Amino acid sequence: MEKFGFVGLPNAGKSSLYNALAGGGALAAPYAFATVDPNVGMAKVPDERVERLAEMSDSKNIVYASVQFVDIAGLVKGAAQGEGLGNRFLSHIREVDAIVFVLRAFEDTDVPGSVDPVEQLETLEVELVYADLESLEKQSEKKRKAARVDKSLADEVETMERAIGALQTGIPLYRSDLTDDDLEELHGYFLLTAKPAIALVNLDEEQLENPEPVLEPVRAAFGHRGAEAVIGLCIQLEAEAALLDAESRIEMLEALGLGQGALPSFLHATYEMLGLRTFLTTGEKETRAWTFRAGSKAPQAAGVIHTDFERGFIRAEVVQYPELIEIGGWSKSRDVGKLRLEGKDYEVLDGDVVEFRFNV
Repeated sequence: MEKFGFVGLPNAGKSSLYNALAGGGALAAPYAFATVDPNVGMAKVPDERVERLAEMSDSKNIVYASVQFVDIAGLVKGAAQGEGLGNRFLSHIREVDAIVFVLRAFEDTDVPGSVDPVEQLETLEVELVYADLESLEKQSEKKRKAARVDKSLADEVETMERAIGALQTGIPLYRSDLTDDDLEELHGYFLLTAKPAIALVNLDEEQLENPEPVLEPVRAAFGHRGAEAVIGLCIQLEAEAALLDAESRIEMLEALGLGQGALPSFLHATYEMLGLRTFLTTGEKETRAWTFRAGSKAPQAAGVIHTDFERGFIRAEVVQYPELIEIGGWSKSRDVGKLRLEGKDYEVLDGDVVEFRFNV
């Protein structure tokens, strides 16, 4: 399961975001290091397709895709040199698949700390960049010596040197000119700024009415990825709504003009950020959303269900979700010739409804 780490300065709203997703459980207090050890939770990824398929198939059980998230202790300036929780903090970030920067924009005289999200982002990035630079510089000389003997390491050394050059100028690797292939080549170094990153700006209720003046500078600071990588929401409202039963939550959010709330869009954005996609299975017993990597072939997608499915893969019966809903059933889709038979080279698409055939 993919793991997202919430990273921010003290009092930015990380623990409240955790509570909004988990329905409570983390201490959210107006002082630094209320969180010391990480809180770990899970959240289902809302998906209307699962619900409609379950209704169509009269399924007894529904299983949504889900993500894991970690509320990490607040970072402070100088963390890379051991300030605050120092290396303990940074080690927790190394364990996640993607970073969610939680940036405070809300005003509250009772809660100390910066309310400039761009300033906070710069502080966070400086610490992560410094930690990555120190890590790569320690390993680069050893790798250069190895490359003199093993010429196959030349490309990796060249990528390391370009990464070091970017970090020396203060640019995190996710905003550098390194390609996705370059970052994959550096995967084994567990670099913090090589991870996918998204910025969540924690607004107050008044800022929700017109968030663009607050969000636009953050998008500019995030560079070319800013448009899709910056989200604004009022975490406190979402956390309060999460504690209510479903009916009361809907009433509260609609009364505030927030519809379903911002959390569904946040979850979908983070899900997309890692290149994750969803295929679906449906039947009387269960309708379920399965998470797979974009570009996966049919056997690899089958392996998400069970390794035997991948090992003994024969073929996949596939129909896209909109077609299946329009036709009204799996058997009907087969009768009208809409079920496609796909082999090992088929690249599974988001929204495919699949039944795998296998033999082991």
